[in-house]
Amino acid sequence: MSNAKDRQAENQARIGAVFATHRVKQRRRNLFVYGGFGLLAVAVITIVAFVITGSIQAREETAAAAKNPITGVQTYPNLTRNHVQTPVSYPQSPSVGGDHSATWTNCGIYSDPVNEERAVHSLEHGAVWISYKPDLSQEDVSALTALVKGKPYVLLSPNPDQQASITASAWGTQLTVPNADDSRLPVFIKAYAMGPQTPEPGAACSGGTNG
Repeated sequence: MSNAKDRQAENQARIGAVFATHRVKQRRRNLFVYGGFGLLAVAVITIVAFVITGSIQAREETAAAAKNPITGVQTYPNLTRNHVQTPVSYPQSPSVGGDHSATWTNCGIYSDPVNEERAVHSLEHGAVWISYKPDLSQEDVSALTALVKGKPYVLLSPNPDQQASITASAWGTQLTVPNADDSRLPVFIKAYAMGPQTPEPGAACSGGTNG
């Protein structure tokens, strides 16, 4: 009888040892799985925080730079502002102001050239016009598109008549840059989109016409 009890005890001990080993292995697996997920979550949070912090810092740096004079900007004072129904011969291409169409070009992104007389009216309303030569690289065009996308007082278009690769124009103000990653472009937009040079602050850059 004693032997039977001993065998039963041994069997129970073996079973207990098996379950204990299983529980240890299960805990290790859980630790590995949940620990891995935890590390992944920490990594994702760190990356997101880094991106957000970098974006905020970039915006703050741009805003700070926009308060100072921008190297290379040219100004053209005393521009006329009459509405005309005929083409205008502007001294600059693209123009920075002067007589213009009674209708303005809606701010936005255009893949074809826009009407210059209407674009000048947009400048009068506080728009910044980013124009580029039609042979500009697709990489630069894509970068310009990303730069202006979502900005309500900016229009982007090719301009076959300009000499510079890329030109940023506001009313009475202009900047030329060689490529789309020029750090002055976002600063120019920040400084002059609805900036102090605007003859008609608060006027719309929508509700006009496309092109």
